[in-house]
Amino acid sequence: MKNKNTKNTKAKTPKQSAVQSRYLLMPNHANPHGTAFGGVIAGWIDMTASMAAQRHSCQEVVTAGIDSLIFKEPIRIGDHVILKATVNYVGRTSMEVGVKVIKENPYSSKQVTATSAHLTFVALDENKKPTKVPPIRPQTNDEKRRYENAKMRVKYRKKLLRKMK
Repeated sequence: MKNKNTKNTKAKTPKQSAVQSRYLLMPNHANPHGTAFGGVIAGWIDMTASMAAQRHSCQEVVTAGIDSLIFKEPIRIGDHVILKATVNYVGRTSMEVGVKVIKENPYSSKQVTATSAHLTFVALDENKKPTKVPPIRPQTNDEKRRYENAKMRVKYRKKLLRKMK
């Protein structure tokens, strides 16, 4: 069956599909030391990134992989957690989404990058088969830098997967 979604052929900018989410780190999200469980943060990252991929593709998406997940700073109970997801790169049916996780002190508003991640999503048609996604059109210098970095990661990932077979 053909993809009925005719609006998913026009190039989009990263800004058009960007998503920002905010959470409050509660005790049930934390370990006995009062800091966030990595799995909770990873779940929030996956959810926020998938929304950006859906916005870009206008399709259902599935997570194909997490290329990197780097915990830089602990997030403590009571901290606000801000996730910013942006589509960095687009292939034929897949997209790389970068996510920056920022911890914010709710009293001082001081923000620090706590975690960063890069995920790959595949768009699916109504038959749950991979389907073409619109190209990405980076506009700003930062978007262009993220695009070039993502392009290198995609190339490296493909090379690594060929070596592993």
